[in-house]
Amino acid sequence: MKAIKFLLPGIIFGIVMTKSEAISWFRIQEMFRFESFHMYGIIGTAVTLGFILVFVIKKLGLNNMRGDQIKFLPKTKSIARYLIGGTIFGLGWAMTGACPGPLFTLLGHGILSILLVIGSAILGTYAYGLLREKLPH
Repeated sequence: MKAIKFLLPGIIFGIVMTKSEAISWFRIQEMFRFESFHMYGIIGTAVTLGFILVFVIKKLGLNNMRGDQIKFLPKTKSIARYLIGGTIFGLGWAMTGACPGPLFTLLGHGILSILLVIGSAILGTYAYGLLREKLPH
């Protein structure tokens, strides 16, 4: 029953993704062709909001659903990690025409073919987990 408080923000997120047209393959293709600022504005807003929220979480020492304090652990930096991972991520995004954020919003709109993209994303995450120790980080 505690998880019900996360349902409302999820619904609001879906509405925002729909109204901002972030679920539109046309808007995504415009972005990758550098024909429109629309999606870059959405991404910039999300990054800025994420920065602010992480700052607030750290400053206030907020807890997760289980009551444990939220901790942000530093990651090791390497060019290969971001270059290879970002390229694979961007290619998947461009090929599917589906922004990774609102995949479930598209499913909620009744676009059942997005199940293939969701399944592929889950499979890719699983494959990364299996290969993680062998990949350059």
